[in-house]
Amino acid sequence: MEQPIVLIVGAGPTGLALAHRLTHYNIPFRIIDKRPGPDHKSRAIGIHARTLEHYDQLQVADDAVNLGIKMPAAHIHKETKEVGYVNLGNLGKGLSPFPFVLSLPQDEHEELLIHQLKRLGITVDWQTELLSFKETPDGIEAIVSCDHHEETIQVSYLCGCDGARSMIRQALDISFEGTTYKDLFYIADVEAKGQATSFTDINLALSNNGFCMVLPVKSKGTQRLVGIVPRLLAEKPDLTFWDIEPSLQSLLNIQVKNVNWFSSFKVHKRVAATFRRGHVFLLGDAAHIHSPTGAQGMNTGIGDAVNLSWKLASVIKKNANPTILHTYGLERRRFARQLVATTDQAFKAMVSRNIRGALLRKFVLPRIVPLASRFTFSRKLAFRYLSQIHVRYRKSVLSEGRAGTLQGGDRLPWLQSNGVDNYQPLQSGDWQLHVYGKPTEELESFCKDYPLPLFNWHWQQDYKKAKFSENALYLVRPDGHLAFVDRNQDVAKLLKYLTAFNVSVIN
Repeated sequence: MEQPIVLIVGAGPTGLALAHRLTHYNIPFRIIDKRPGPDHKSRAIGIHARTLEHYDQLQVADDAVNLGIKMPAAHIHKETKEVGYVNLGNLGKGLSPFPFVLSLPQDEHEELLIHQLKRLGITVDWQTELLSFKETPDGIEAIVSCDHHEETIQVSYLCGCDGARSMIRQALDISFEGTTYKDLFYIADVEAKGQATSFTDINLALSNNGFCMVLPVKSKGTQRLVGIVPRLLAEKPDLTFWDIEPSLQSLLNIQVKNVNWFSSFKVHKRVAATFRRGHVFLLGDAAHIHSPTGAQGMNTGIGDAVNLSWKLASVIKKNANPTILHTYGLERRRFARQLVATTDQAFKAMVSRNIRGALLRKFVLPRIVPLASRFTFSRKLAFRYLSQIHVRYRKSVLSEGRAGTLQGGDRLPWLQSNGVDNYQPLQSGDWQLHVYGKPTEELESFCKDYPLPLFNWHWQQDYKKAKFSENALYLVRPDGHLAFVDRNQDVAKLLKYLTAFNVSVIN
């Protein structure tokens, strides 16, 4: 077995996504988890377009879509009556190859990634716990335990994907700044029937004192319930679903026949003070946690894995300056802080028992939101933020130049027109140049010598709608974000950029 260069601790969606990306780049690694195996109970259920775009680079997106449910609509209920309807079908049409919200429980999501890794000859070391680690001149020396047997591992990098109570973050004494919401929440998978149940749609029930969201779970034919525990029950020991079931009847017109599992939990909003310390990186819940508003948490962790993976691979293969690793924390922590702030505002308004919360539940959600969803502009705006295709790194040192409204750091806009799909080349997971129009002879000659893959498409007016500028040059990062943009195809500027970071193709 090849000596691992990277040790991944934690085999949740974030760790598994990182493992997939490193496998794509042929980077030797080991992934461990102290659990006996994948959990069969999970809170996360929504997968958004940007995650599926990243999965499409690894050719696993279609499998995920086939396992899950494209949720076509959201129904809003008040006092057991439907008072609002939001059409979610093809919400992001023209913006992404995956213009929908996908319902896929985390446990099934993990099983899919584990199965795909096995096909590639990679297995997770379950029941293997990281006991300690220390920085060495060559990287990291880690001690792990499996079946009461301790083993010392020498690796170049340690990636902490070990959750909100991250042992790695605590060992590094990295503060996890934030707060905890005072309300207690519950989650349950139940077999139920009634008006507010569906095998495809979201149902949101509102009251003056709270809410309950009902989501379909395709494979099990069950409903996922998420809501607030009534305050009178919040301190009850050994709380069960049947304790809160009477309060649900005032919210939902459903009949619960069986409860597959039930759990109560507190919601936190926290961001680690840094996402990197030496040769150690924090990803996913180890780096940031926030409210479940918009199902952003799991998707953000996967985004962390995508961002870090190509940078690690580039440095390990000596295809980039090691300083590029510093941009991981700068880019992802900035986004995490923005996300925590926005989801916090939305969540507090949703659960608040003051007049602001009451107005949101009485007027905004049942009346304003359905009305706004009828307009193309507001639908596209909502999709951009919900799906995370709005994520950009314009302030990163890796981002340079602009042409029209597109700037370095922006996500490469998706384009599908007359048989052209500009995302297909992204499956290489590598650096590449795009020109929408005609490349100059100087640029073509440069790409042969560097070498750097060059993709160009004859200009069509449809490309302007996607914000592209005719004949502009776009250097695309391995994660599908624009790195360098130049409207004049200036080869000298391009070379200066590439030389500054010493970047070249990874594979």
